[in-house]
Amino acid sequence: MVRLTAVLISLCAIIPFAAAFAQNSGMSQAPPKSIDNGIVHAEIYLPDATNGFYRGTRFDWAGVISQLKYAGHNFYGPWFDRFDPSVHDYVVQGSDIVVGRESGSMGPTEEFDIPLGYDDAPAGGTFVKVGVGVLRKPDTARYDPYRSYDIVDGGERTIKSRPTSVTFEQRVFDKSSGYGYIYRKTIQLVAGRPQMLIEHSLKNIGTRTIETSVYDHNFLVLDDQPTGPDFTIRVPFTIKAEKPFNSEFGSIDGNTIKYKKVLTGKERFSVDIGGYSDTPADNDITIENAKEKASVRVTGDRPLASLALFSIRSTIAMEPFVRVSVAQGEEFTWRYSYTYNATQ
Repeated sequence: MVRLTAVLISLCAIIPFAAAFAQNSGMSQAPPKSIDNGIVHAEIYLPDATNGFYRGTRFDWAGVISQLKYAGHNFYGPWFDRFDPSVHDYVVQGSDIVVGRESGSMGPTEEFDIPLGYDDAPAGGTFVKVGVGVLRKPDTARYDPYRSYDIVDGGERTIKSRPTSVTFEQRVFDKSSGYGYIYRKTIQLVAGRPQMLIEHSLKNIGTRTIETSVYDHNFLVLDDQPTGPDFTIRVPFTIKAEKPFNSEFGSIDGNTIKYKKVLTGKERFSVDIGGYSDTPADNDITIENAKEKASVRVTGDRPLASLALFSIRSTIAMEPFVRVSVAQGEEFTWRYSYTYNATQ
């Protein structure tokens, strides 16, 4: 059984983590790194091929946030009950949400959703997933983000931590595909404010242009409140649904998404969101809960490439996508700002 250390700051936080960890790979889990600015307290798991919380090949390994507490509220944590490596993405089994190896992450976890060099690589060749490393292409099947790929080279990683921030760096170069990068990511709590910044840079040190996109999954689990009418989602533009959605579960009213019922069992409410402009001003999302009187606002400094809502009974995830294009020798930067709010 996985041991939990005293870095978890309350018994109510320890119980769900113990349940999640006990179902993991059976290997030991390194404790998270704490950062605190006197207003916000966050727990961040560090990349580790042996003892890291996340060791899949879908999400960026850097900066899995296991909890973030502000004004008596917790905004992140496990949205699943059990872990099973045989599961593709996630399933509902009885009363449990069971997650697979690739999707078992938490908080504002990020994915570079277009792998580099996969289509060009032969079966047995290599390709690159930013934030993960050099992976093996096992056959000629289409790339599947929920499939586990062998990690050939996780690159060189360095971590620098301070009381209010953690900076991650990963250096990867794949001679076979010609792709290479230096990826830096800093998670920082802003002094004197209930705010977190996630700042990124991606430098191309390979021989081929990097063309991909990156999105933040934003697994919100605000005080473990069930997804339903207490939650409201707002953006600064008039929402246009790109595809039909289940109007039994929710509705769109101008710039707002509302829930009509509490999601239960296998119910899922998703919306492919359109209507945004090509300016960063529309990369602005607020999710609030009327019962808890708490909210989070997420803003980005790059235009949206796409935007989607994924929600099930245990989590609401607004996913902003940013297009990434980096020529040889060039560097691309982007940033998210998270502002937390709570009233009595």
